[in-house]
Amino acid sequence: MISISAPELANWLADANRQPPVLLDVRELSELQHCQIPASLHIPMHSVPPRMNELDSAAAIVCICHHGARSMQVARFLKQHDFEHVINLTGGIHAWAVQVDTTMETY
Repeated sequence: MISISAPELANWLADANRQPPVLLDVRELSELQHCQIPASLHIPMHSVPPRMNELDSAAAIVCICHHGARSMQVARFLKQHDFEHVINLTGGIHAWAVQVDTTMETY
């Protein structure tokens, strides 16, 4: 499984020469109300199987959750279903808030 750190993802998103990844936030709606990375696509973990047809299997997809465990499970699931470029955000949204956007609420 490929992983990416929060600072590495921030650099990728800031690089105008690179195609941005799909930011797949798999947290519950109640968690999203605390914080989220702008332009994230919200599909709760339990909804990914019936909604995976909404995702481009050839696109780079970065899976995001609170600390990285649920997103790792979703990333593995997508890889098993022939998604080519699936990446897990190490440390999840919490790492993003601590390492990239320190103004972001943590929970």
